[in-house]
Amino acid sequence: MKHLVYSILALYSCFVSAQDIPAALSLDQAIEYALKNNRQSINAQRDIAAAKEQKWETTATGLPQLNANIDYQNFLKQQVSLLPAAAFDPLGSIRPLGDYYDLGDRQIQDLPPAPEGFIPVIFGTQQSMNASATLSQLIFDGSYLVALQSAKVFLEISENAKTKTDLEVRKAVITAYGNVLIAEESVEIIEKNLEVLKKNLDETTKIYENGLEEEESVEQLQITLSGTESSLNYTVRLREIAYQMLNVTLGVPVDSKITLTENLEDLTQDFVDMSLLAADADIESIVEYKIARNDKSAKELMVKLEKSKALPTISSFLNAGYSGFSDSFTFTNSDQNWFGSALLGVNLKIPIFSSFGRTAATNRAEINLEKAKTELEETEQRLRLQINTVKSDYAFAIEDYQNKVQSLRLAERIEQKNEVKFFEGITSSLELRLAQVQLYSAQEEYLQSMLNVITAKAELESLVNQPTLTNLINSK
Repeated sequence: MKHLVYSILALYSCFVSAQDIPAALSLDQAIEYALKNNRQSINAQRDIAAAKEQKWETTATGLPQLNANIDYQNFLKQQVSLLPAAAFDPLGSIRPLGDYYDLGDRQIQDLPPAPEGFIPVIFGTQQSMNASATLSQLIFDGSYLVALQSAKVFLEISENAKTKTDLEVRKAVITAYGNVLIAEESVEIIEKNLEVLKKNLDETTKIYENGLEEEESVEQLQITLSGTESSLNYTVRLREIAYQMLNVTLGVPVDSKITLTENLEDLTQDFVDMSLLAADADIESIVEYKIARNDKSAKELMVKLEKSKALPTISSFLNAGYSGFSDSFTFTNSDQNWFGSALLGVNLKIPIFSSFGRTAATNRAEINLEKAKTELEETEQRLRLQINTVKSDYAFAIEDYQNKVQSLRLAERIEQKNEVKFFEGITSSLELRLAQVQLYSAQEEYLQSMLNVITAKAELESLVNQPTLTNLINSK
């Protein structure tokens, strides 16, 4: 019966998991799904949650702290103390001048000598128990104020890291989605090429058998057919890997079956946006710049922290407790005597001299701050150069795509003309094969040019952090 219950639960778990995996996705749906389920994005969100907890952890150190303590002691062998035997001399009070004392009108008489050595004594009971509670409160600490500011900056760093992660996830989804579409288109094109090649080979073989064509023509077509079949097998395997890569990016099991609803050519047209090339990027809105600015803020806080170590620290505490003593364990008895105590105190710690250690630490923090300022300037200039480079790549990808469209049309016409001429006996089989190879190369370059447009725009959008993209990411 127990095994049956486990089996039902396992089947239900599989059913729920299957329900969570979408059967078909558009590109926008794939991006939205990945932002929620991609493992890197999930961990980045967890980093934000951890930063919020750390912020409260830092805040709590300046709030009242209450601690309790219970201490039980049992001397297996009590410690012995030695007291001078002279301390117990009954005549010690009249023996300031030694063994003799002047009694005035009476004669000087001998007194007994003072006792020598030590007397062993044991103080306290064999067992004791103390229970106390301490309430402490930080009144002033400069480093605490800096820590509060640092926690806020750390949270902002985590949020910027999450945005950067989501941008990278979005770009990875677009690239993986495009690779799947290219693989599908490649398989479809190669299969059509194979149909044409098989038809041409059958017709050429029949002509050769009738003695109207050379054997070389058949062999040329067989070579082309063999290479195309090998290319198809390779592309089919690549298609499977492309789907698996997309699944990993989406955050679903690698062998999940998902149908893509986009068309590669239509998607490419949507990704051609000349206005994006003309738009001026706001450097301060770029995540890379924000992260560098966060680093500068962190270094400024480190300078404040080192300087705050020269300020006094004030704290207070209230301690109250009870103590019990006995030679045996009687602390649970109702007649056990308990002695109460209470203590209120204020602690003031004033740094006076550190052999210039604090000065050196402050100077080091200031040097790191100057480095952070320089790195922020370097990041700004590097981002401007990177934006121009990515824009140039995007513009080239668009131009190359448009050229490849024209080249593909020309290659198709050339192949069709050579095919007609070949069967009319005007051109050789070698010329037909060259035209076919040229067509296959143009088809491959055309597909790659479309992927280049898609990935180049995704790269540019991720770099400049588009407002629409930011709203999409921040809404998750």
